[in-house]
Amino acid sequence: MHQEQATSRISSPSEPSGTPTRARRGFFANRTSLVLILVIVLLVPLAGLIGAELYARNTADSKVANAVQCEVEDSATASFATSPPVLWQYLTDHYTNISVETAGNQVRSAKGMKITLNIDDVNLNGSGDSKGTIGALNGTITWSADGIKESIQDAIPVLGSFVTSKVTTNPGAGTVELKGLLDKATVKPQIEDNGLSLQVVELSALGSNMSTDKVQKHLDELTSKATKNYPLGIHADTVKVTNSGVEATFSTQNATIPASKSKSGRDCFSQL
Repeated sequence: MHQEQATSRISSPSEPSGTPTRARRGFFANRTSLVLILVIVLLVPLAGLIGAELYARNTADSKVANAVQCEVEDSATASFATSPPVLWQYLTDHYTNISVETAGNQVRSAKGMKITLNIDDVNLNGSGDSKGTIGALNGTITWSADGIKESIQDAIPVLGSFVTSKVTTNPGAGTVELKGLLDKATVKPQIEDNGLSLQVVELSALGSNMSTDKVQKHLDELTSKATKNYPLGIHADTVKVTNSGVEATFSTQNATIPASKSKSGRDCFSQL
């Protein structure tokens, strides 16, 4: 009787069931890591450019605002055109458009006076006694009725009796009336010597011995200090009376930015 020899089947080792899944996970994990690294590599210089743009914008804003603030003796803010980027404008010293606005507290000795400016084509590649050039500058000055009253009270105390009551405007007649208890004067804003002037057209001085010539002299001193001798050849173009006060436009073209003191004796633009 033959005894059957027991045989055993040796099975080949099977692949671990989780191997393909882990391989796929490893592939996607590596791919995600590469994407993250690529994003970081791209974001680092982008963040640097954004930081440089903000720095250039802040520096340019401060320089222009400080120059205007120095000239008009009031706080000011400036903003720049966004195209091309301010960083490029800063590096090339060529600015396409700048907007400036003062706080409206005063312009030199004139209380309640505010200036808004629009400046185009500023090139700061100057030499010698010039810091550069400005293609065009257009501005508007507004002077409130309350500001006119306060200016006369502060800067011309001798005329205080003319504004103890109020200051009113008459846009139709183009005049401003200064009223006191006994004294009254009517003035007409005009352009004179490239600046703004308040010309006396009627005077009733019952409470003082002020003559028309004396009143005119004091008003001329006030408006001359506030609106004349601006730098860059800035001059008055138009003036009108509004319901709230007086509004004048100023401008200049192809102006040279001085490297030293302006006509007003201020050294405001040399640091641009």
